Amino acid sequence: MMAGHGDDPHAVGGLARHIPVLLAEVLDALAPKAGDTIIDGTFGAGGYTGAILDRGASVVAIDRDPDAIAAGKALEERAGGRLRLVQAPFSTLDEHVESADGVVLDIGVSSMQLDQAERGFSFRADGPLDMRMAQAGLSAADVVNTFKAGDLARVFGFLGEERHAGRIARMIESRREKKPFERTLDLADAIQTHIGRGPKDKIHPATRVFQALRIFVNDELGELARALLAAERVLKPGGRLAVVTFHSLEDRIVKRFIADRSEAASGSRHMPDTPQHVATFRKAGGGVTPGEAELDANPRARSARLRAAIRTDAPARAGDFSIFGLPKLPAVERPGER
Repeated sequence: MMAGHGDDPHAVGGLARHIPVLLAEVLDALAPKAGDTIIDGTFGAGGYTGAILDRGASVVAIDRDPDAIAAGKALEERAGGRLRLVQAPFSTLDEHVESADGVVLDIGVSSMQLDQAERGFSFRADGPLDMRMAQAGLSAADVVNTFKAGDLARVFGFLGEERHAGRIARMIESRREKKPFERTLDLADAIQTHIGRGPKDKIHPATRVFQALRIFVNDELGELARALLAAERVLKPGGRLAVVTFHSLEDRIVKRFIADRSEAASGSRHMPDTPQHVATFRKAGGGVTPGEAELDANPRARSARLRAAIRTDAPARAGDFSIFGLPKLPAVERPGER
């Protein structure tokens, strides 16, 4: 099981207001100061942005959720010109800023989104089977009601690490012929009825499926990979990258990227055409996890991990998705994908 949203009570719409995770550690990694421009690629409820503004830096805050942008307007007005809100996928961050002193990404779904039943991210309360962060494009209901069982099993298996992926996919394919899945509780109850739930089971049987659907619908792993490449392009020499992840799939992508970009590779004299790579980042410590005090105050932080790196003066490398080891999933057409 992933160490993250899959077993986090907030993944099924847990209580608790939004609290910026690893805030002090993120600020240490970014070291924002007056005159700096920081990109907050995952604005959400504005926790990191507000703290960065308090340090005197300017912020370009990006979020594809129109609700998050609308909710941030008051903060934008109070910031006196030091905050610019942009509604867009964070993978396009380098299209909105020429250069930056720092980039921060907090990957995953926000508490604000989870707490709104009408957004369909959670089965704590009934809502439409939606899960779209941008409120447009392919929905979770589209996936559940149209994908073949084999494709559903791949989504549930790869993105949810669900050991009953095949069984659940076949159940869905059979049930939807009688009645399509349109509500969150309908899907969650169908999964629990089919799989069962033992007295020692700590999480609901549908948790991993909901996680997988959310990640797939929003192409969260692809977005993260593209955002890391964009951060490499936009950060100034000495610029700082800070990424907070909540489960192993995300963390593995960030770890692989930083490891690849912080190692220099030279060509062999026996193979003169071998590409030569110069390190574009240097690691800024290992994975940082929350301390006991933060865990007591904020259960959402339990599975969080921060990785940071500092940009060198080497030119950005060409994008190579093979370094990320992304799982092969059903292909869908996504608006604005590049």
